[in-house]
Amino acid sequence: MTLNTLRAVLFLVFSVAFTNLGFASQDNEDQDKGFNATEMIMHHVKDAHEFHIVDWDNKPISIALPIILFTDNGLTTFMSSEFHHDDSGTHIVEKNGERFVKYHEKIYQLAPGVNSLTFDEELHPNNATTPLDFSITKNVFMMWVTVILLFIIFISAARKYSKSNNNIPRGVASYVEPLIVFIRDEVAIPMIGEKKYKKYMPFLLTVFFFIWINNIFGLIPILNGANVSGNIAFTLSLALFTFFIVMFSGNKNYWKHIFWMPGVPVPMKIFLMPIEIIGMFVKPFSLTIRLFANITAGHIIILSLMSLIFTFQSVAIAPVSVGFSLFILIIEIVVVAIQAYIFTVLSALYIGMATAEDDHH
Repeated sequence: MTLNTLRAVLFLVFSVAFTNLGFASQDNEDQDKGFNATEMIMHHVKDAHEFHIVDWDNKPISIALPIILFTDNGLTTFMSSEFHHDDSGTHIVEKNGERFVKYHEKIYQLAPGVNSLTFDEELHPNNATTPLDFSITKNVFMMWVTVILLFIIFISAARKYSKSNNNIPRGVASYVEPLIVFIRDEVAIPMIGEKKYKKYMPFLLTVFFFIWINNIFGLIPILNGANVSGNIAFTLSLALFTFFIVMFSGNKNYWKHIFWMPGVPVPMKIFLMPIEIIGMFVKPFSLTIRLFANITAGHIIILSLMSLIFTFQSVAIAPVSVGFSLFILIIEIVVVAIQAYIFTVLSALYIGMATAEDDHH
């Protein structure tokens, strides 16, 4: 059984086990009666407007982040601490003549004369609007941290080379060079070709290190689940970069294979054309879902295993729960690198397919 298969099985088991528990406690009375594993897990894997570190003496300790909203009255900014860690939509923040509440990590603007949220049958607020939210969430903050870290690493590595007379890597360069050479020799050249790979190396290296470092940050407990790669908007953005590079890099041979497949009868050409067009959009979709699902599944499995202690309300289950959690965490350390590698390989493969020369005779 492969690592991904094991993780998928565990993800399915715990999803089924905790779905009923979560939906069974939708109202406030049921939530007060027991531990809601689904609510806790979803709270940790989704993005947030603050870093919640720990609860101390029933008081949350958090790192506030900037709230940046654009409404009809213009730009409104304040710190997330103004909400007093409230996520239930009950605490109102008045700024710039407008009133805002935060409900399930989404900020709503209350209508004039409205003092609380009301909900429709699907539990969506129906008496408030959603302003344009450009806030610095914890995922955005960690992406900036990753960018700064990558700048520091590669600038330091470049300086080491500039100071070396024989181009022998030293310091941080000795750690970075094997990875760069690996991406070049095992990914870029085989997938794209020795003649054209250099043009795409900056993108492939950026994607690989950017995803990998963000995945590593997602495993650090003190960051409280800065689950960047587990955000589908993040994976979709990276997949769109690959998609547009493929579209603009595609040569005549590539487009001929999509719209008028050479070497097959005309009826088959007509049949294959819509399939190939759909395949153009399936490729970025698969990149998006693969990275998002694998990273999110790992976080959910670990949190589900830890939730067993509180679900069964027994310390006896703790050794089993913690032991399996550590086992999955060790797998995750490998998976975060594998997923960055797979995304890079598939991106290089799609680019190589788009730039391949015509070999038909």
